[in-house]
Amino acid sequence: MSLEKYSYTVSDRFLRYVKIDTQSDPASPTVPSTEKQKTLGRELVRELKDMGIQDAEIDNYGYVYATIPATTRKKVPVLCFCSHMDTSPDCSGKDVHPVLHSKYAGGDIVLPKDPSQVIRFDEHAELKNQIGNDIITTDGTTLLGADNKAGIAEIMDAAYYLMKHPEVKHGKIRILFTPDEEIGRGVDKVDMKKLGADYGYTMDGETLGHIENETFSADGVTVTIHGFPTHPGFAKNKMQHAIKIAAAIVGQLPASKSPETTEKMEPFIHPVAINGGLETVTIQFIIRAFSTEGLLQLEDELKAIVAKEVAKYDKCSFGFVVKEQYRNMKEVLDKEPRIIDYAMEAVKRAGVTPVLSSIRGGTDGSRLSYMGLPCPNIFAGEHAFHSKQEWVSVQDMQRAVDTIVHLCQVWEENS
Repeated sequence: MSLEKYSYTVSDRFLRYVKIDTQSDPASPTVPSTEKQKTLGRELVRELKDMGIQDAEIDNYGYVYATIPATTRKKVPVLCFCSHMDTSPDCSGKDVHPVLHSKYAGGDIVLPKDPSQVIRFDEHAELKNQIGNDIITTDGTTLLGADNKAGIAEIMDAAYYLMKHPEVKHGKIRILFTPDEEIGRGVDKVDMKKLGADYGYTMDGETLGHIENETFSADGVTVTIHGFPTHPGFAKNKMQHAIKIAAAIVGQLPASKSPETTEKMEPFIHPVAINGGLETVTIQFIIRAFSTEGLLQLEDELKAIVAKEVAKYDKCSFGFVVKEQYRNMKEVLDKEPRIIDYAMEAVKRAGVTPVLSSIRGGTDGSRLSYMGLPCPNIFAGEHAFHSKQEWVSVQDMQRAVDTIVHLCQVWEENS
């Protein structure tokens, strides 16, 4: 059920937050990768303090911490609700102009500033469940930032509700907003001791009612090709071209193990960047599988392809460096089934049918789970993220707020 007689603030907050450019930068060595992420962080701290949460703070790394005090005498595990502040580098997040489509009647949604950007009814399956709801999109020139400012707005509105309603029984709640999740660094500098939580939930999921207890396991691979350059006018039987070797490697990747051809639990090898010239080329890959064993198999397969192509050239060599990114959180979460059970109950109390699912990606919760904070992912309502066709439903965000509040109550009742 919805929170009784509550005037939700989630959509107003969301519309404010998306106008703040928080795009992260994978090429930056700083933490956060872009200073502008702190602009949103400081605004969130100000709003939290206005609610009466006086310990709200932003640290030098851009992490926001805050506490909603317990309202029960029971000993309840400390919960953490987490969302990330940055938006994806894949699409511009500057000068976002959100558009509210009230009482959606169905059909395609043409974005006003770029009519070539059309959110097509037959391509977005969830739109059929949004008839009569209020949908927020961009004007077609940028991404929206629902990933993950929807989650931030939902946590903020739930915090506002709980601070206004001390009669709602719950334990101590910690809030964590992180930078740089989109570039894989979201929890690099989290102070786990300061956070002091027992269990966590990221609000960074997609479809209404979905709870994700399983993610990809993920590695990054850097392949470096060392060629043999010569003057092109005198290159016959001498030049061994690093760019062409790199192209051959990419050309040999199995088509059946690509993001374009895989779904559900299927793994993939994905080249994301190529840089260099005749003498040296680096290829950046991301490798994704739902098991560590499957991940290692893909890495062996990629290395074999690289070795085979480079072996055709007697003056060439290669480097192959693997960097762990995150691991499937299911292995951790399965040890504490009540984390999921209570979330399922909270979704039901919000008047929504819960759906347990896996995600073909990762969240801050993937790494937090292995840092000692078991942390599944709860729906935030975001769709078509990392694109100009990103959208979110106001009513779905409200149900996410309900879920957070009910989840706090469920933990208190069962403690």
